[in-house]
Amino acid sequence: MYLLAYPQKPMVKTKTIELIDFEKLPAGQNATVAVMSYSGYDIEDALVLNKASLDRGFGRCLVYKNAKCTLKRYTNQTFDKVMGPMLDAETRKPIWRHSILDADGICSPGEKVENKQVLVNKYMPTVTQTPLEGTAQPGQPQYRDVPITYKGSTDSYIEKVMISSNAEDAFLIKILLRQTRRPEIGDKFSSRHGQKGVCGLIVPQEDMPFCDTGICPDIIMNPHGYPSRMTVGKLIELLAGKAGVLDGRFHYGTAFGGSKVKDVCEDLIRYGYNYQGKDYVTSGITGEPLEAYIYFGPVYYQKLKHMVLDKMHARARGPRAVLTRYVQAVHRSLASPYVMT
Repeated sequence: MYLLAYPQKPMVKTKTIELIDFEKLPAGQNATVAVMSYSGYDIEDALVLNKASLDRGFGRCLVYKNAKCTLKRYTNQTFDKVMGPMLDAETRKPIWRHSILDADGICSPGEKVENKQVLVNKYMPTVTQTPLEGTAQPGQPQYRDVPITYKGSTDSYIEKVMISSNAEDAFLIKILLRQTRRPEIGDKFSSRHGQKGVCGLIVPQEDMPFCDTGICPDIIMNPHGYPSRMTVGKLIELLAGKAGVLDGRFHYGTAFGGSKVKDVCEDLIRYGYNYQGKDYVTSGITGEPLEAYIYFGPVYYQKLKHMVLDKMHARARGPRAVLTRYVQAVHRSLASPYVMT
C-alpha cells in the first residue's frame, strides 16, 4: 500500500471531483512548474526536481508491506512453535539478527528492522509425517529453525503486529512494515492529463531558475511534451491554477463549462502578471535573465507507485542460455535481464 505523506487539494477541480468527494482523499500536490528545457536530463519526458522542495516534503510517501507467519499442526501431533531470541554467550543479550524480538520471539512494534533481521523466530519439527506401522516410534520431536526474516535494501519500521487464526484454525501472525520514501532519480510522476515521466535530475535550489518574485519551480518540464500530445488542458490548468493562487479561490476545469480562459487571463492582469501566464525568469547558475519568457505556474502532480527502489535489480553471475549466452529468465530474486557482468 502506498500513501502520500502531504496530500493537497487541487487548485483546479471539476464538478465530478466534488461529486465523488475526491478532495477528502487527494492523490497529489500542487507543484510549481516551469515549462522550459534545463540541461540534457529532461529529454523524453524526464522531470527536473528541486532538491529543497523534496526536503520540504514534496512527493514524500509511506510504503506499507506485510509479512505473515502461520504455525501449523501436523498429522503426527507435532506443531510449529515460536521461541525467544538467541542470546550471545558473552553479553547475554540477543544476537544482532534477533535484536528486535521480544521475549516471545515476535518483533516489537516501533522497532527499526534492517535487512536479514528476524521478524518471527519460528521453529518447525524435522519429522511431520505419521510413522508407518512396525517402524520405530520417534522420541522427543527435533526442531529446526525456519525464521521469518526481513528482506529489503532499505530499513523499515514495525508499524503493527497482529496475532489471530486463519480459516484452518491455525495460529497466524501478521506484521505490518512501514517505509518513508522521498523521491529519487527514476521515480515516476504524472499530472492529471496523462503526462507521465520519471525524475531525471535533482537540482539544488540555488541552481534553479527563479522568477522576478523570487519563486523557484518545484518541477521543470520539457516543452517538447506538449505539441504532439496536444494536452491543452494542462496548459489551461497552469493558467487557472496561477490565477486561483493569486485570487485565493479554486477554479473549475469541468468539460464544456467551468472557468473561462478569458476570465482567468483578466485575473492575472489584475494582479500584475502576464495574461499568458509567462514570467520573466533568471538563471540560477549564471545570474543572467533567460532569453525567453517562461510559462510558469502551479500544476497538480501525482506521485505514482512505480519507484526505482522496487524495480532496480542486478546480479553478477547466474544461469545463461547456451545459444545466446543471455541471462535466463528465472525468479527475480535470483536474476536480472538488464545487468550482468
